Amino acid sequence: MAEAVATPGATPQLRRDVSIWGSYMWGFADVGADTYVALGLVIAASRGGAALSFGLAGLVYIFIGMAYTELASAYPVAGGGQYFSLRGLGDFWGMVAGSALLLDYTIDIALFALASAGYFNYLLEHLMGFAPQSLEIGLGGLVPHFQWLFCLETLFLIGFLIGLNVKGMRESSLLNEIVGVVVISLESLLVVLGFLFAWKPELLAYQWTHSFPDFKKLIYGSTLAIISFVGLESISQAAQETRRPATVIPRTSLSLIFTVFIFAVAFSVMGLGVLPWQDFAAHKENPVAALAAAIPGVGLIAGPFAAVLGAIVLLISSNSGVMSASRVTYSMSQFRLISDWFHKVHPRFHTPSRTILVFSGIGVIETILAFLTKSAIATLADMYAFGATFGYTLVFISLIVLRFRDPHCPRPYRIPINLPIRWKGTKVDFPLLGVVGGLSVFGFLIGVIYTHHMARIAGPVWILASTGYYIWYRRSQRMPTLGSLQRDWEKMQTEVLTSAEEFDLLEQYRAALARHRKVEKAGNG
Repeated sequence: MAEAVATPGATPQLRRDVSIWGSYMWGFADVGADTYVALGLVIAASRGGAALSFGLAGLVYIFIGMAYTELASAYPVAGGGQYFSLRGLGDFWGMVAGSALLLDYTIDIALFALASAGYFNYLLEHLMGFAPQSLEIGLGGLVPHFQWLFCLETLFLIGFLIGLNVKGMRESSLLNEIVGVVVISLESLLVVLGFLFAWKPELLAYQWTHSFPDFKKLIYGSTLAIISFVGLESISQAAQETRRPATVIPRTSLSLIFTVFIFAVAFSVMGLGVLPWQDFAAHKENPVAALAAAIPGVGLIAGPFAAVLGAIVLLISSNSGVMSASRVTYSMSQFRLISDWFHKVHPRFHTPSRTILVFSGIGVIETILAFLTKSAIATLADMYAFGATFGYTLVFISLIVLRFRDPHCPRPYRIPINLPIRWKGTKVDFPLLGVVGGLSVFGFLIGVIYTHHMARIAGPVWILASTGYYIWYRRSQRMPTLGSLQRDWEKMQTEVLTSAEEFDLLEQYRAALARHRKVEKAGNG
């Protein structure tokens, strides 16, 4: 049993309540649900080449997954990519990475709550003939079709998740764990039934040949497909609340990488062999339900059933967004990148309730603004990929830098293909595959900027606004803006490994530091 790490008179801290299955499901809840949103958007963009878009994005995702597995198991603290960038690149870039990830997580809250409501509405329309999304009011020439009831449904779901996360990590994680096994089983069944009873390889070949997109549309579809895999960071966000993280995280992360890759590619290949791409474009808000309904014999039941499944898995994905946004800001305030007001933990529930309320509130604002555009789901998806690719690029740079700056830290998992070199008298394993992965993610970032009209404006504006706040805050506290505060990283790492009860790694770390100091002393002598 995990205990709340709080003592009388001490500042309450995050407690380790997440089990191995809970860690896996935090990731699957976020990543596994993305296909339910991305399938329709990507097929509408890439048409007959959608499977290629998913495959390209999936290969980059494998690189990202391996990088996060190494870093999260080596540094099991809240913050994820923000903390890794802070540790490797300094305070300023830690803030930049954190702001990029916060953009993603607040949109995650809005996008997946909206999509969850969309699948629920599919069910209502199928069973009762009532379509909440059809209820509209005009708000003038700029917003002639405001889907007010659809918007209210989305806001209600976000409010429910805010309350769940404020109450506690144990309750929030339990929601993921309960539905996880059901979701994975039913997704697998849907793929099997689709290939057995509805898939037509000739339709897939026809669409590949006659509806293959031009280069720009293929790039746009591939950058949208990357959102099918965004969310692996959730495992690292929960690392500080995971039991035995150095042991658990490599197992859960690597399992998740290949589970989600298989599902994403399978759904796209199967989908284009069942329905023409135009049908997916017409069902952007509930593509998996439309696909299930097209399976002969079982479609009458499978369609509504897939809608229920989609509503549930997207709800827990939105839940992961609430958790991750709160943990990023908790970490940023802890390291004085933002006000320590955000660092306060609820005295009863031991959760970062202030950050949950503030940044979930931003998700609420983004939801309302998205519904004021022509297509709320397309608007949010357009923004989603920018924060991910920008933040992941910094993570790969940090992974390479930390191999040089912190070579003594035990790494339970290392990204494959390393070149041993000597650096300042110390052996360093230079990650060749990390360089390939970083360049691949950076290429996707360029693709996002090139093809996503809203993202290339709003994304940089968000980063610049965050930078402005950071400069104001640091100056008000008489701290360096471009420089970094002095921190005893060795002491912090020792405390982290002790808190995580990773005593074997702790002994390895201390022994490596002792050898290093002995060599330094001999060299100075």
